[in-house]
Amino acid sequence: MLIGYDIGSSSIKATLLNSQDGTVISSATCPGQEMPMKSVQTGWAEQDPEMWWKYVIEATQKILAESKVNKNDIKGIGISYQMHGLVLVDKDQKVIRPSIIWCDSRAVNIGNSAFDKLGEKFCLSSYLNSPGNFTASKLKWVKDNEPALYEKIHKAMLPGDFIAMKLSGEINTTISGLSEGIFWNFERKDIADKLLEHYGVSKDLLPDIVPTFSVQSKVNNRAANELGLAVGTPIAYRAGDQPNNAFSLNVLNAGEVAATAGTSGVVYGIIESPAYDPQSRVNTFAHVNYSKEHEKLGVLLCINGTGILNSWLRKNVVNNLDYPEINKIAAKAPIGSDGLVFMPFGNGAERVLCNKDVGAQLHNLQLNRHEQSHLLRAGQEGIVFSLNYGFDIMKNMGMQLNTVRAGYANMFLSPIFVEAFTNITGAVVELYNTDGSQGSARGAGVGTGVYSDFTEAFNGLKTIDKIEPNPELQKKYQDAYTNWLTYLNV
Repeated sequence: MLIGYDIGSSSIKATLLNSQDGTVISSATCPGQEMPMKSVQTGWAEQDPEMWWKYVIEATQKILAESKVNKNDIKGIGISYQMHGLVLVDKDQKVIRPSIIWCDSRAVNIGNSAFDKLGEKFCLSSYLNSPGNFTASKLKWVKDNEPALYEKIHKAMLPGDFIAMKLSGEINTTISGLSEGIFWNFERKDIADKLLEHYGVSKDLLPDIVPTFSVQSKVNNRAANELGLAVGTPIAYRAGDQPNNAFSLNVLNAGEVAATAGTSGVVYGIIESPAYDPQSRVNTFAHVNYSKEHEKLGVLLCINGTGILNSWLRKNVVNNLDYPEINKIAAKAPIGSDGLVFMPFGNGAERVLCNKDVGAQLHNLQLNRHEQSHLLRAGQEGIVFSLNYGFDIMKNMGMQLNTVRAGYANMFLSPIFVEAFTNITGAVVELYNTDGSQGSARGAGVGTGVYSDFTEAFNGLKTIDKIEPNPELQKKYQDAYTNWLTYLNV
């Protein structure tokens, strides 16, 4: 048996997986409602890392109690986590300040300045991205604005590194993780020294590097007592949520594409030679199976304001109806929402818009014509149209997007969302019986050697549905997308 964790910004999920047939023995999501996110200024977003750990404990205890398994039969632990967050600890492994998480945009100007001063050509060829609003720039923000706290830093970590530290007492990270923080130089295949020097940050603040699939550390006595696990259980896999989502769908090779639509919406495709968008509107990182000898890279398109828009509509427009009911109401409106346009950019700076924070926008509202159904449908269509806008950027980089794999979860549970997605992108959508926590459990199986290879790891992965574009609907969605684009002011 294997345990997989998915450390999100909305919730923590733990899954106990039967390693022999790939079936889920037990899973738990904590807390029951979305975790709080603190925003003391516009564009800021912080969470307490100890809150994540609290819910890791709670979720673990739930799956162990429900399954009644022998803790000694658990052969490995894998961790998936929200990308780009900054967690700072002192020498006693105590958290110094709240985590500056993925959708926080306070460091945009810092990254843009570094992009300009180090040179766009250098940054794109070395890091495949602008330093932008990524983790390294967030660390520089702390150095500039909270110098007393900065002096206390022993290590700067990503959220998954923090959870691994809490499990084991050891601090380490992966090349894939370093690349997502713009701490990795792809040309030199080493730490991004020049960026750190430019920021005045010592590379000693970065954790040691371990392979993504390996016994990275082991559960210590304290964590074993808190969670109910066996001392010495290996922590054997770690990846950011989007590379891990791709891994959970067996997306490992060039030309394969994964998508997810949780709090944020992401399309993630694999390439085998370095490529980048000159404006860094989509981003290239080391994939989970990247090595210095065999470069496997993931090109990531992210729309911050995805599921969070659907959640906002649920809370503020339909009095917390269940999502299936919301989808039924939205289906009453026609394709294109009768001209109503929703821009879903209300969750911080959007990379696809060159790190502009334009806010969510509603256009062309007709008070004598539009109803609740139009508003709900326009929200889902706006999310899909935003993803399609990013699709076009990826295609210009040479990516082929003919088939997209996704887990049957979050917004891919919505018939309207899937219909709009496949008809505007022209891609066949394959939906699978998996999620991020299952993927991280399978990763742990590879890292511990429970699985001899990736093929064996995906025993039990099954296609739930396959949706193909409908030529009659494609024209209607294209017309609606053309209308949507007229309101996109970038």
